[in-house]
Amino acid sequence: MQSIHKEINDGPITVNLLARAISNGMSRQSKKMSDQEAYEIAFHVLNFFGYTNYVIDNMLEPEDRDTFYLLEDIGVLDTEREETTLFDGREWRIHYWMLKPENVRKLAQMERKDQVDDRPMESKVYDELPEEIWRSRS
Repeated sequence: MQSIHKEINDGPITVNLLARAISNGMSRQSKKMSDQEAYEIAFHVLNFFGYTNYVIDNMLEPEDRDTFYLLEDIGVLDTEREETTLFDGREWRIHYWMLKPENVRKLAQMERKDQVDDRPMESKVYDELPEEIWRSRS
């Protein structure tokens, strides 16, 4: 348990950490996403960032950009733009996507509203047994 807290509070943003933040952020908006889907999105998105906290928007395909907008909605990404003047006097804008590590960590620590229970139905039966039954068997 201590290693999970260490991962959340220190070090780089890992796939598992971002996946947990995505899953929690989606549940905060009353949208459901499986842990596997959140992991796949986190893995895909972090491949764009590599070892930096920003990505130039021009590298994204439209489907990727949609995913980035989704992550902006839950608060783990933000946009920024920079303007520069070219040699011929025209203005040039560069759009960036910025990873927000502090928000990723906050979301990853939150309790999910609708924790998805992926266990088989057979094992859920034991959850409904009263505490007295467990005590009498020990």
